[in-house]
Amino acid sequence: MAYCSEQQARDAGVTGTSEEVAAWIAAATERITRYTQQLFEPTTLVIVADVASDGLVLLPRRVRTITSVTPVVAADDAPSLPSSAWRVTSADVLGAVDAVHLRWGGYDDLIVGAESYNGGWRGLFESWGLEQARVVGEFGYAEVPFLVSKACAILAAHIQAGAAPSDADAAQSPGLDVDDEGNNVRIEDDAPPSPDAPSSSTGSTQADALLVGFLNRISLIGGV
Repeated sequence: MAYCSEQQARDAGVTGTSEEVAAWIAAATERITRYTQQLFEPTTLVIVADVASDGLVLLPRRVRTITSVTPVVAADDAPSLPSSAWRVTSADVLGAVDAVHLRWGGYDDLIVGAESYNGGWRGLFESWGLEQARVVGEFGYAEVPFLVSKACAILAAHIQAGAAPSDADAAQSPGLDVDDEGNNVRIEDDAPPSPDAPSSSTGSTQADALLVGFLNRISLIGGV
């Protein structure tokens, strides 16, 4: 997954071999994902999310398609729910949210436990003590937006530039070792955050400004 092309990155100032440029792009893409808590290419994910009292399961990524919804129960032996037991909405539609809506009302006499005389879907869900659901599907934007590609290229150049501190930087920081060509060869610092942990910035104010409109402010789950 890459949010910009090699040429876009080079135009923004990234230098090196194709493999090196790809590595800087990958680093920028990871930072953008962590900052926005979005996926800008269709990606298959397994998400575990809470089920609200009205059967709403909010999902932390843009929904493309959902292939299965399975109750998370202690015995971990619940079957996947048939498609008639839920419906999907996506923020691709203006005014909608990314969510699975469990059908608390209604019934299905062909599903054991969900028959009309057993309380329908609500009776089945209550018998499971349903609090969470495991949702499998494809999430993310259909294609990378222009501003995201632009931010990725700018950020890749920013990261590369920051990886080669000057001699003055090295003198100020004993945690830096610089070789004769000025390349940083050692950095001592606290352990970096998980690549999936939310971030308050990409590290580039210019990239942040381009990405602010894509921030996922309702993300409920870190790491997916």
